[in-house]
Amino acid sequence: MFAQHGCGSCTDHPGTGMAFSRVGRLDPAARGVFRRAAVMLCSLLTSLFLLHCLTERCGTTSPVRASSSRGLLQDLRAQRTKRLVYEWTEPVVGYGGTGRVVNEPPEESPDLVASSRKVSPRFAGKLSPLGEGSKKLPQALIIGVKKGGTRALLEFLRVHPDIRAVGAEPHFFDRNYENGLDWYRELMPKTLEGQITMEKTPSYFVTREAPARISAMSRDTKLIVVVRDPVTRAISDYTQTLSKKPDIPSFESLTFKNRTTGLIDTSWSAIQIGIYAKHLDNWLQYFPMGQILFVSGERLITDPAGELGRVQDFLGLKRIITDKHFYFNQTKGFPCLKKAEGSSKPHCLGKTKGRTHPNIDPEVVQRLRDFYRPFNMKFYQMTGRFFGWED
Repeated sequence: MFAQHGCGSCTDHPGTGMAFSRVGRLDPAARGVFRRAAVMLCSLLTSLFLLHCLTERCGTTSPVRASSSRGLLQDLRAQRTKRLVYEWTEPVVGYGGTGRVVNEPPEESPDLVASSRKVSPRFAGKLSPLGEGSKKLPQALIIGVKKGGTRALLEFLRVHPDIRAVGAEPHFFDRNYENGLDWYRELMPKTLEGQITMEKTPSYFVTREAPARISAMSRDTKLIVVVRDPVTRAISDYTQTLSKKPDIPSFESLTFKNRTTGLIDTSWSAIQIGIYAKHLDNWLQYFPMGQILFVSGERLITDPAGELGRVQDFLGLKRIITDKHFYFNQTKGFPCLKKAEGSSKPHCLGKTKGRTHPNIDPEVVQRLRDFYRPFNMKFYQMTGRFFGWED
């Protein structure tokens, strides 16, 4: 019987013949179960064979279809990135302009909330590799001056979502230039398209080689200088040094080459830094005045939002940092952030900022004001801005 169906002679395959003979001896119900099992096995094998064929064909997909698939995948990844950023961020809390901390943030406009979103520290680094950005050389630098308010300006600017800045001072263009631009770039934070990379090193403004070196990196670099009454700045500079070296000579003795004649010692760095017009002359040999912004250190205390508005305009950024971001700390005597970068808590500069100045002989202070007056007047003319340091 089996030979008629192409199975060959049962004598050729004794085991097979015996198996089929056993099936033949099964009752009808058992034979039905066997047939159904055989059909299911055949279906499974057929499915596996078809899946194998499809897999082989996918491996030879045309370049056009493969490219379309990659494009679709990229679109899906981009949408997922936007969703993750939206879920992992929170709006900058609004700040009352009353000079004090308020319990409830005021209502903010949708534009401000949308523009002020920042990645929460909990998720820092978790967007890689979907959109972590890349390291770039800075497009803007805070180049001075020491004890003018550069740290405050940098901390305020870091609230802006389109500014990424190095916290420490790199001192590349004055102390570490031999390390090369690749070394310098590695110090920078990663930025996304449209964000600005920044750093601040106040000693650049008084370093003679710095303008040429920065120009060699990029002639389009935007420069920011925070200036302050040179007499107050000198006293602040001395106060900082005194906190580290209590045994240094008095301010009065360091100010003069000869106290009797009243000749000012311009070789002392605390005095020399405040001759702003002299240093600016050096920078104007390499950069036009339009690429340099001068921020008033005094107004940075009395009207931080106003000065930050000028800086944001200068950098070509939307005015996101406003008076809502600040409150005035009566103890320290200067403004603090209601909410700093990466934090939900109020933030003031460290205790090293806002030190109490020693009492200086009023006659010495007046001598210094007389000394700086002609330099200040020239500086006002050069910058086109009156800072009011003679008041």
